[in-house]
Parts: sequence; structure tokens; C-alpha cells
Amino acid sequence: MNFMRRLAAPAFVLAALFAGPSFAQAFSVTDIAGREIKFDKPVKRIILGEGRMIYAIASVTEGDPFAKIVGWRNDLWTTDVTSFDQYAAKFPEVRNLPFLGNITDGTLQTEAVVALHPDLLLLPIGAKGAADEIKLQDTLDGIGVKIVYVDFREHILANTEPSLEILGKIFGEHDRAEAVAKFRREQLARITDVIAASNPPRPDVFMYRAAGLIECCGTFGPDNFGLMVDMAGGNNLGSQFLPGYTGSINPEQVIASNPDVVVVTGSDWTHVANGKSYVSVGPGTASSADASRAALKALIDVPAFTGSKALKTNNVHAIWHQFYNSPYHFVAVQQLAKWFHPELFADLDPEATFKAFSEEFLPIDFKPGYWVSLDDGN
Repeated sequence: MNFMRRLAAPAFVLAALFAGPSFAQAFSVTDIAGREIKFDKPVKRIILGEGRMIYAIASVTEGDPFAKIVGWRNDLWTTDVTSFDQYAAKFPEVRNLPFLGNITDGTLQTEAVVALHPDLLLLPIGAKGAADEIKLQDTLDGIGVKIVYVDFREHILANTEPSLEILGKIFGEHDRAEAVAKFRREQLARITDVIAASNPPRPDVFMYRAAGLIECCGTFGPDNFGLMVDMAGGNNLGSQFLPGYTGSINPEQVIASNPDVVVVTGSDWTHVANGKSYVSVGPGTASSADASRAALKALIDVPAFTGSKALKTNNVHAIWHQFYNSPYHFVAVQQLAKWFHPELFADLDPEATFKAFSEEFLPIDFKPGYWVSLDDGN
């Protein structure tokens, strides 16, 4: 018996040694759609079904965030070309990445996905309906490609941290993803704790979504920027009329609501078809703040806002649209809070918050310009 035990022990150890590396490389994630996806080895080739996922990926990966990206949708280039150019300057291979279509409008070609030999297609949760309709997962199963859904837009409180955790696992950066999530939690608490303790009167706020690209009056419901307004101590007017996170209400309703504050969302939409009169805010636009302020003044000079309390008091602002689709929304909440409750948050510096986050987690330099006010003293 003792002799047999002496033989069995080394055999067990050898089996464990051979099994160990394979087991260590295997992992699974539960995506935002509630699906468990199992991987038997690290992911090496990834397609981004939305280019702006790079905001989150860049924060949770150390080094080159594009190292595993083999293709992506072109929405970073079309909706935030200043960020695209920053990343391309730091990582020149970005300009050679193929652009793919958008599954939600039918322009994503399955053949283009297959040709890139990916291990994984990352999609926003909003694309799941379109993917299910064309049975995309069934097609990709045949060539061993997984689909994973994440969400930084539709339900920002419920899904941002789980999405960061998913990306941390996929990119082998679990600890860094948790550090990003912790930073976000702490910075949001600097606002929500004060609002909960002080319970200040809430101004009525109208969020004017993508002003100049979308006719008046696109806005936000009870999530996304609407939820950010709530966390910042405001009353989001769009939540009264829209069940989802986004939609439009008519100008007459805006007039009747008579907002105390109007906040326009803007970006560098140079490459957006028919983009004309938007407010350009975002990285590096601080140097052109006067031009952005002039664009804001022109956009707000429409019947929906004429005579409003917001316009009478110059309580009109523009903020970077892309806060709505990134884990950086804690910065927007801080800035909104300063506009809504300047006395409560007199010592808060959202720009310093974003700069600190960028220096710790992002591979590109921080450049100011993410918001502007009609009154340049604000």
C-alpha cells in the first residue's frame, strides 16, 4: 500500500503540472445581457462594435490599449475626432485599423468580421436586439467567435462597474479595472454624499442632447445624463416625459417647463454628416472657448428657450457629449453639481478630478475644454 502511494503521488503532481497552465488561462465572464461566456485561453484578437469603448478599455489596460484590437466601428472618428487624433498620435497603428459598420443600422457585414479572425466581438447592450434578429451569435459560433455585451450608456449606475470588471477579465487587467471602479465610486460620493446630507432645493434642468445635430428638443430620460442631473442635485425635466434614457420632447413642452438651467451636450462632430451648428467641447477646446460660447449662444436663441429662467439668468452651459458613453461620467456629475449648487461645491474642481484620473489611468495627456458656460464667469 505504501509503495502504491509513493507511485501515485508523483503521477498526480505531473498531471496537475500539465493541467495547470491550461486551467490558469481559462476564464469566464457574465456579460451585461446575463450570458455566461467561457474562454479556454486568453483573448488576443478583438473587434469593437463601438469605437468609443476605447474610453473604458484605455483606462483598464496598461500600455497600448489597441494591442488586441483588430477592427472597430468608426464612431470615435465621427463623434470625437479630437480624441481619435490624440490616440492616433500616441499609437500610430490606430490609423490602420479597419473601420466596420454598425450592427444597429445594418451596415455591419458578417463577412468583414470573419475576415479579421477575431476571438471576440465586443458589443454595446443596445445592439443586442439587432444581433439577435440576424442570429449573429449562431453565425459566429461556427467559427469560434464569442460575443460579449457591455454597457456604459443605457444604465450607467447598474452597468458601469460590471462592464469594467468584464473588460478587466478580457484584457487580463482585473486589479486595474477595480482601481478605475474605486476611483469612480469615490468621486461620485463627493457629490452624492453632500446632496444627501444637505438636501438642497433642486433646480429644474433641461438637458439639450446633441444640440445642433438633433432638432429641438432632444433630451434624456431618467438614466444617462438624466440620472447624472439627479445625482448632481437637479431635477431632470426629461424624466417626466421619457421612459427611456433618451428621446425628444416638443419645444412647447420646454417652454411650459421653464427650466432654471439648460445644459447642452456637444463634441467635435466635424465628421458627422450634416453637422453644422454644434458646440465644440472636449479635449483641447479650452483654447477656442469663445467660439464654443458663441455657438452655444446661437443654439439657445430659439423659441423653446426665449424668456426662460435659465436664459434670463445666463444659467446656460455646454458639456462634453461623450461623458454619456464612458466611465468618466463622474466628472460630468461633479461639474453639473457646481452649476446647480455653486455654494455647496465651491471648493470642488472637476477639471482637477479629470486630470488626476487621466494621469493615473489614461495613456494620453489631459487637455482641458470639456465644458463652457454662456456666462464666461461661470
